[in-house]
Amino acid sequence: MAGKNIVYFDLETQRSFGDVGGSAHKDKMGMSVGVTYSTADGEYHIYGEDQADALIEELVRADLVVGWNHVEFDYPVLQGYTIRELADQTINLDMMLAAQEIIGFRLKLDAVAEGSLGMGKTADGLDALKWWQEYKKTGDREPLMKIAEYCAFDVKVTKCVHEYAVEHGHLKYHDKGGHLQEFEVDWK
Repeated sequence: MAGKNIVYFDLETQRSFGDVGGSAHKDKMGMSVGVTYSTADGEYHIYGEDQADALIEELVRADLVVGWNHVEFDYPVLQGYTIRELADQTINLDMMLAAQEIIGFRLKLDAVAEGSLGMGKTADGLDALKWWQEYKKTGDREPLMKIAEYCAFDVKVTKCVHEYAVEHGHLKYHDKGGHLQEFEVDWK
């Protein structure tokens, strides 16, 4: 992939499935913060809701978008901001969907990060929802910064998991019994 612009991507939402009437209405969840890391410039980019167009442009222009469940979750959330069909207009490696095809079930990013890299997430999406509510109530930007930091860390974990998989040709996770399992991937 040398010379190609790989964009690692994640976003956090303003509302939960319960708030919008279920998972069929992801386009109504709203983006609180979106974060990318671009290999072209080696930098993280943080987007607020009012910058959704710029985020969408970066994703569409990327040579490859890498995420964890971004095709079935993050893109449908972003569809609320665009008429473009994001899944059709982007080249994607959704590592969760690719792993599911190999092992037959869905893993959380945290599970492969912990199994493969020994690192986990710093918070979860429910924390991000609480921080968004706090921001909306108070107007204080501190909770918004917490969301951006959390989301940027998820992008970093996604990037590290992808780089590990490309370098080693496999990913690891602990099964329900606590045993370390490994499966092969070919994401070069």
